[in-house]
Amino acid sequence: MKLPLSYYSDQDVLFLAQDLLGKVLFTNLNGQITAGIIVETEAYFGIKDKASHAYGGRRTNRTEPLYSHGGISYVYLCYGIHHLFNVVTSVEGDPHAVLVRAIEPLIGKEIMESRRKMPASRAAISSGPGSAAKALGIDQSFNRKDLGGNEIWIEDHGIQYPPEAIVASTRIGVAYAQEDALLPWRFFVKNNKYVSKPNTVG
Repeated sequence: MKLPLSYYSDQDVLFLAQDLLGKVLFTNLNGQITAGIIVETEAYFGIKDKASHAYGGRRTNRTEPLYSHGGISYVYLCYGIHHLFNVVTSVEGDPHAVLVRAIEPLIGKEIMESRRKMPASRAAISSGPGSAAKALGIDQSFNRKDLGGNEIWIEDHGIQYPPEAIVASTRIGVAYAQEDALLPWRFFVKNNKYVSKPNTVG
């Protein structure tokens, strides 16, 4: 039930950012499997997007994973505290990505509770990209991982939301992107309690 590599090669990152809502993100860390339903994402539109790490064709050791063929992970440290997990999409050389901003705990809730030191019933356990990554045990070691592998992957469990249940809004924490900060490229499931509040990174 893993999403095939061909899924990630779609060059329409805005479509994928919305289509990933309802998909289930899994991690396997030393045999501990955890998974959550993706309920909030943000799209980053490669070299043309002032909010993207690859804006203007910027290539560094940090951003190089973005230029890979879609279907690998891009994990980076934000504010020196939070690891943020991104799905690299599109084709090689076209650095699109989707940031996973929130998940709804589904499998391995006790493990998530241990990692986050709070009950899974609390929205804060996986609300915001830093919290979502921490709940799933994602750190820098998950950077550049093949999403078709056995450490981190995404499955389709047939969870679908009608168009009216998906909200598009401006992205969070990208004020530096000038006019691109106003683009409605953040997508989330309406009324889902695990969706992050504005300005939530952790």
